[in-house]
Amino acid sequence: MTTLSPQSGGRRARNMRDKQDRIFRAAAELFAERGFEDVSTGQVSERADVAIGTVFRYASSKGELLLMVLNDMLRSALEAGAERGAVESETAEAVTQMVLPIVEYAHRHPTNGLAYQRELLFGSSDDMYRAEGLDLILRLQDRIARRMIDDARQRGLSPDPQLAALAANMVFGVTHLAIARPSTRTHTDRDPIEDIRAQAGVAVEGFFARLTFEDR
Repeated sequence: MTTLSPQSGGRRARNMRDKQDRIFRAAAELFAERGFEDVSTGQVSERADVAIGTVFRYASSKGELLLMVLNDMLRSALEAGAERGAVESETAEAVTQMVLPIVEYAHRHPTNGLAYQRELLFGSSDDMYRAEGLDLILRLQDRIARRMIDDARQRGLSPDPQLAALAANMVFGVTHLAIARPSTRTHTDRDPIEDIRAQAGVAVEGFFARLTFEDR
């Protein structure tokens, strides 16, 4: 077996990184232009100017390509949500602002948002990009829970981290349903963002009410 020198190894790593970047850019552009359902892996390989077998080295399916691309979108949405939430003094509105960038993306790109959600929930347990996406969702829920815990302390209440985690999970569940709504064709007369705002308020105020009751 031939051992690569540090120089050739570095060149090989750079070539691999270049191909991955080209595949990522091609997939991102095509999903944005045409939507998930109307993009094929062959189109991605053609635009990236790599063999289709090379595409499958970095993502084993079109769903995995979508996860690779939209995980970056989710990271950006979470950072935008964190910034928007940080300037809100009222807890429920801060929590709402944390999740709204995700919903706003899904409403601009409904087929991508629905497909990404499906891949996160039901994709392969061996998928590296799915694991990354699920980790981002856990970070979002942890961020929501920490905001509620901090605000509980400011109210002079003794925070319950497990209760905060449950409330954060409820908020994500509401967000998930808002993204899925176009595919279910239910509640078409309602504004999904206002529904999230109202239901986040119920979760947050329920959290504080429970703490107030337990502190008596």
